[in-house]
Amino acid sequence: MRLENIIQQAEGRKLEFKREVPKGLDICKTAIAFANDAGGTIFIGINDKPREVTGIDAEHLIPLEEQISNKIHDNCSPIILPEIVFLKHQNKHVLAVKIYKGSNPPYHLKGKGKDKGTYIRVGSSNRLANQDIIEELERLKSNISFDGLPVFLKEAKEVDIHSLKEQFEQTTGETLDEVTLAKLSLTNTEQGVKFPTHALVLLSDDPLKSQLFPYAKIECAKFKGTTPGNFIDQKSIQGPLSLQAEQAYQFVLRHISQAAEYQGVYRKDRWEYPVIAIREAIRNAVIHRDYSLRGQDIKIAIFDDKIEISSPGKLLPTVDFNDMEAGQSDIRNKVLAPVFKKLGIIEQWGNGLQLIANELKDYPEIELTWSEPGLNFRLSFIKSHQDKTNLSTYASSASEKTKGPRDNSVREPVVRYGDIPTTTIPFRNSTSNDYERLEETYERLRTIANDYGPLSREKRAILLYLLEHGKISRREATRLTGYKDTKTYETLTKLVEAKILKREGKGRSTYYTLAEQFLE
Repeated sequence: MRLENIIQQAEGRKLEFKREVPKGLDICKTAIAFANDAGGTIFIGINDKPREVTGIDAEHLIPLEEQISNKIHDNCSPIILPEIVFLKHQNKHVLAVKIYKGSNPPYHLKGKGKDKGTYIRVGSSNRLANQDIIEELERLKSNISFDGLPVFLKEAKEVDIHSLKEQFEQTTGETLDEVTLAKLSLTNTEQGVKFPTHALVLLSDDPLKSQLFPYAKIECAKFKGTTPGNFIDQKSIQGPLSLQAEQAYQFVLRHISQAAEYQGVYRKDRWEYPVIAIREAIRNAVIHRDYSLRGQDIKIAIFDDKIEISSPGKLLPTVDFNDMEAGQSDIRNKVLAPVFKKLGIIEQWGNGLQLIANELKDYPEIELTWSEPGLNFRLSFIKSHQDKTNLSTYASSASEKTKGPRDNSVREPVVRYGDIPTTTIPFRNSTSNDYERLEETYERLRTIANDYGPLSREKRAILLYLLEHGKISRREATRLTGYKDTKTYETLTKLVEAKILKREGKGRSTYYTLAEQFLE
């Protein structure tokens, strides 16, 4: 990138501007913070506030280069080797001190030691790392993830994982036995005894989860207005990790609106926010959050003008949210992520950001921003002034504003009955009377499910199918909604928990029927 463009950017995680070489060890602290994180560049000869290129005298360039190299070399441990480049802007000389992401963290000041001299980059400042962060940096060096560490408070066989076992069997058709747990690194054998890893505890129903990870939850809130303050609704989601994302997603759906238009006798719905992008953001928050950070939870805040999703842990150094369509993939939780993929929560490595980028093309009225407040990563879906117009206008014009290819094989479907196989379409050859009956049925479904919340499109499709056919298997529901197995299982389970459906049979022979009160 040209210097003309760089000086227009704000100081941040990878960028710092200095009028002159900082006194004392400040430049070493910045070098350490960059090396412990994603790397970065210090530009000397550029004032930050106000931003202007002040320059360095030409005769001072080489002495300054040697001074900076020696100071960083002599005061940082392990050794950091900066790359120093001379640049010129409008006849003024600038020094660029490039620090690369280190492979041997934690980097620290020699004179202070690891515990008191390790620095990390938080926004545009350098902060002294606490013990949790130092331990995480040491694990990073050894390629060990926090979720793979063993827990010695209980043997694995004593940990309550009944929900995980049921979900695993329903989704994969396999039994989650001792061998499978070991293959998935959910258990760790020490001296002949199998102990659970942090990942297994997080996925469990066991009281040990609340004891060790009371912060492994999602706090959801709907606020009145555009700032935190007056709650309209709130919910704390604290169950097994594999179910949290769907529950949080359903909370969001309950508090955003849908507009509809009719194409012939068929209804087309459009949410006021890009719900697939929000679903992926919630999944990413659960899968990629830093569970080693104590006292912090995921937060989802819904305001009149935006939705914010905050997750503990900074953005992984190798992921660039400014290039969302590049198919980036990195894993913080190396044990949880493969389990989530097997459960279908992760559908394909590296496609989450692409799904978000693709759906945003259909929502020109929504701006996506990201930030790193403290040790958190936050995504904000913000309504622009355009959103004050009727949502149905967007529903009719969205396709005209879409740019680039869409991956319809993995995105959440809009349930259009013309897209469903003939044998599963209620009222396919509809008359006007049939259409009125269909609308009455929708209203009936909403009334019965009042305690559960607004019915999503896939739930309506499943219930309408059941009204006509009497029962449905997970395979039939998967074909009907167009979802992966895990998403379909979550949807069916929610309907069972709401006492709208009954689950009958076991294993691959499981099927679902309408609850008795639904047929009255």
